[in-house]
Amino acid sequence: MVPLSFGPYPDLTLVAAGKKRAEARQLMLEGIDPGEQKKANKLAQTITGLTFETLAREWHAYRSPRWAKSTADKAAAYLESDLLPAPGHRPAQAITRPELVALIRKIESRGAHNVAKKTRQRLSQIFRFGPAQGAAEANPATDLDVIAAHAPATRHHPHVTLAELPELLGKIEAANINTLTLHAIRLLVLTAVRPGELRAAPWAEFDLDAATWTIPKARMKPCPPHIVPLPHQAVAILRQLEEVTGGYALVFAGRNTTNRPMSENTINKALADVGYKGRQTGHGFRHLLSTELNRRSYIRDWIERQLAHDDDDEIRDTYNHATYLEQRREMMQAWADSIDAQCAGANVANA
Repeated sequence: MVPLSFGPYPDLTLVAAGKKRAEARQLMLEGIDPGEQKKANKLAQTITGLTFETLAREWHAYRSPRWAKSTADKAAAYLESDLLPAPGHRPAQAITRPELVALIRKIESRGAHNVAKKTRQRLSQIFRFGPAQGAAEANPATDLDVIAAHAPATRHHPHVTLAELPELLGKIEAANINTLTLHAIRLLVLTAVRPGELRAAPWAEFDLDAATWTIPKARMKPCPPHIVPLPHQAVAILRQLEEVTGGYALVFAGRNTTNRPMSENTINKALADVGYKGRQTGHGFRHLLSTELNRRSYIRDWIERQLAHDDDDEIRDTYNHATYLEQRREMMQAWADSIDAQCAGANVANA
């Protein structure tokens, strides 16, 4: 039997203590251990007051040692951005299935169907963790997939074919556009990074002697740091840019405010101005590279790592930590050389 303590005198009066003692005796007559009952009541009070945020963070802390750091960081990012803002302060036991459905619908309404899918998975895992830990009684997140909205067909960013690329680059070269814009387009072709990653790149991220560009985690959230191998054509472009903006923090320093990058519309406007509106965007160069390198039968992991894509298979993503840097370096150099050859062939044909 667990020893009983009703509370210190004078906080607990003798009359109140006598009443509690009588209640304890009655429990004993009914075959119930008063000490165990007191512990059970205390646990019930704890469970009732446990917020969803506390439960979610305990789940994350429990699972994190079993994940790769990148997976744990991404899970934490999903918690902060989508799971915690709405129901976080609510008692976990009070959260209902309709509330969770509303949360999912809100995410789907902004077109983030993949985020909605991951949110359903996380919610189910968190509420399964609760009862297993004795921290909740029910799981309102079961079978949330049955209410998932139908995701529209993926709309890829428009892009030309490799055969059409020399003409595009030729028109860009001949156009009266800013030198930084011209070089930015060529670097997107050669590296397949996201336009935002390129526009905001500081010189400090580049090691031109090692032909490597390291984008830190802070600029890749919720992804891990991204190492971009630079083909020698890209290094040559960056050496030229160094003479123009090397004195500033940013490679693509803004024309009017050098501590801010060029406008996000600059690249797409330049492409539109030379006749490629609706046919090519800055982001579309990533699709061009993916299409062409997959056609050439390069290993999918190399291509996806070059594009800094998450693996949809979380277990696979957890264990696949490789950056394939040297393999990607060879692949991207071959890609750059093939563009040169394609452009040279176009020039010969037009001569």
